[in-house]
Amino acid sequence: MKIVGLTGGIGSGKSTVLNEFKDLGIKTYSADNAAKTIINTDRELIDSIKKVFGNNIYQKNKLDTKQLSKIVFQDSDKLKVLNSIIHPAVSNDFDSFVKANDEIYIVKEVAIIFETKSENAYDKIILVRAPLEERIKRVLLRDDTSRDDVIKRINNQVDESSIISKCDYIIDNHNLSDLKDKVIQIHTDLISWEQYINISLRKFNFKIENFI
Repeated sequence: MKIVGLTGGIGSGKSTVLNEFKDLGIKTYSADNAAKTIINTDRELIDSIKKVFGNNIYQKNKLDTKQLSKIVFQDSDKLKVLNSIIHPAVSNDFDSFVKANDEIYIVKEVAIIFETKSENAYDKIILVRAPLEERIKRVLLRDDTSRDDVIKRINNQVDESSIISKCDYIIDNHNLSDLKDKVIQIHTDLISWEQYINISLRKFNFKIENFI
């Protein structure tokens, strides 16, 4: 089974691309969504976060992500510490996800593949890109934040120009139609024709060998 990493800067459209693969019948995993669950349920991880950021970083047994974001995106060292706490827990959760699924390939959405130097864990890597102003606009519409905070978060992420050569596929997220076409191109490149037909018919509980 191939593990395909899906990465890109904040607001680039990673989740949109992930959903396109999901619509094609591919099993997908969002590291961000997993982390949002783990940070409020994993007792050991919660204790580690409190040790670094203080007990008040949790309010009513829930992590104050807005306050945490203000801290880590103004202090790159604190961001590295936070990633070092959360990344192993998410990796363990993903390992369990992989063991529970027998697929041709799985797409894992994760923003910090290169920041954590984990690129060798993937058979293929997809980079999603979008114009800077479009990314800022998307995040402002999605999150309760300011333009300055978004720019700080972008500046704390890896420079795209330094990782392009390390990625197998590039998706320029300018419009949905082109994005869909690119996802299909990547999908067909990752699988054989027979596998493509079987995945397409999976929702109907058909297999290609039934027609041969």
